[in-house]
Amino acid sequence: MAMTTSSRRGAAVRSHVDFRARIAAAVAAVLLVTGLRLTAGQGDALPFAFVNVARQAGLDSVTVYGGSERNRYLLETTGSGVALIDIDGDGWLDVFLVNGTTLEGFPPGQEPTAHLYRNRRDGTFEDVTDRAGVRQSGWGQAACVGDYDADGRDDFLVTYWGQNRLFRNRPGGTFDDTTAGAGLVTARRWGAGCAFLDYDRDGHLDLFVANYIDLDLGATPMPESGLCRYKGLPVACGPPGLPGATNALYRNRGDGTFEDVSNKSGIVRGRGTYGLGVTTLDFDDDGWIDLYVANDSKPSTLYRNNRDGTFNDIAIEAGCAFSQDGRAQAGMGLAVGDYDRNGTMDIFRTNFAGDTSTLYANTGRGDCDDRTFAAGIGINTRWLGWGVGFLDLEHDGWPDLFLVNGHVYPEVSALAGEAAYRQRKVVYHNRGKGRFEDVTDRLGPPVTTPAASRGAAFGDLDNDGDIDVVVNNMHALPDLFRLDIRPGAGHWLGIALAGTVSHRNAIGARVTVSSGGRTFVDEVRGGGSYYAQNDLRLHFGLGDATAVTGVSVRWPSGVEEAFVASGIDRLVTLTEGRGTPVRGPTR
Repeated sequence: MAMTTSSRRGAAVRSHVDFRARIAAAVAAVLLVTGLRLTAGQGDALPFAFVNVARQAGLDSVTVYGGSERNRYLLETTGSGVALIDIDGDGWLDVFLVNGTTLEGFPPGQEPTAHLYRNRRDGTFEDVTDRAGVRQSGWGQAACVGDYDADGRDDFLVTYWGQNRLFRNRPGGTFDDTTAGAGLVTARRWGAGCAFLDYDRDGHLDLFVANYIDLDLGATPMPESGLCRYKGLPVACGPPGLPGATNALYRNRGDGTFEDVSNKSGIVRGRGTYGLGVTTLDFDDDGWIDLYVANDSKPSTLYRNNRDGTFNDIAIEAGCAFSQDGRAQAGMGLAVGDYDRNGTMDIFRTNFAGDTSTLYANTGRGDCDDRTFAAGIGINTRWLGWGVGFLDLEHDGWPDLFLVNGHVYPEVSALAGEAAYRQRKVVYHNRGKGRFEDVTDRLGPPVTTPAASRGAAFGDLDNDGDIDVVVNNMHALPDLFRLDIRPGAGHWLGIALAGTVSHRNAIGARVTVSSGGRTFVDEVRGGGSYYAQNDLRLHFGLGDATAVTGVSVRWPSGVEEAFVASGIDRLVTLTEGRGTPVRGPTR
């Protein structure tokens, strides 16, 4: 979660790097070149606002995760995620919130559990955890969604420190724990971010799991040892100084079971890298799905799909492993989107406090250009970022950014001048021409209301055509930020994909929408944000365009089809094989 230094053998202590001088110089340069203004109140009133409706919606479960005032181990700091999943196929997103526990534990029957909420389609949710058979406890981490058995119902995986669990969606709204039957039982591991994907294009959803630390509590120094400090405070040790875990890739055999191909696929290379957030993307636009992993205090990883069942990590050569000045950062969450509308998938990564988040612009030539400071994002170093997503806040066709934050050390609230444990969200408004404006203060509460947030999932929960945000908060109730857009804002188009030759979820599909002389590109992605699964449907802001002139889909199978547009300001479903063929699969 941060860079660390060690003054004793076997010990790791977090260190704070002071970037003030470097950032001041960089910001001055950005202002000189771009004319970007930093005043919070600039411009007209924002055409959008967020309302936290979690309580009235019925999302009423408290997340319990380690100590609320002090932590002894890093295990207590990572928090847990959230997945958006349509459990009953009614076209309305339901919510699964992962939960944790404490070192002290709880009496039998009183353990904190994960919660599954069914969308009632009226702005409220029903807790169906027990009825669905998904009551579970332990050190829960991430959740990801995919119809791995191709039966037409979405399943999900939950990662743990301990044993990951795969839940198969059964008729009647119940789930079976099929971890053992699917061949996913392992020795104790610290599973982190996860994603379903079809990496070999055989029509079956495979599974990737980032693993964080090979944690042995008995061998890990505690804060009172004096070995691990943050700004003078004794804190939980790690991750540097602790053994990093290696990532895992499981190939779907097509019969309900998985084969561990981590080694032969090239996913395991050398030592572990402290993996946390995971997302799929087609980085090089070759029709084969790739993977990006946010690593904590190590260079991040970009697994390029070699189209032969293997991957290479090209993050360093592609320029998306380090910060702009060549440092390994403490990566947490990830967002992917075409923020500059050049037709390629850009990467945004949240990082530790005292550092910037990082924006990598995909040049389309197989590499990235770090635009963090040029985009106006490098001015924020106070917050410790986790979940993040691109979303079009006013349907103008330019993807904006929503970040959730919170420190890992509850003790920092006692430090003068330090950002507290509970922190505000941050919203960056895309102003076009490659620049963002921080509009957090202009939005005010509830965005500025502090929380120790971790996972965040993005999707249209009320089917009104804009993207809402569900946030999992440490030691608190979740948030459901409903996005309200002022009438008269831009138009939009929602697209749900249904694979036939490809797997049904169409994870990895790339969609191009033509409207008003402009093109908009996005992909269906597995994983994303921090420990989360976002809406598998795509949302396109169209600005002032009054019609869509064309939609093309490159399916995970590699086949590309064109579809006739059928209106705007609506959700449409496109099915593989029902469009006009444009080209066959590429190899």
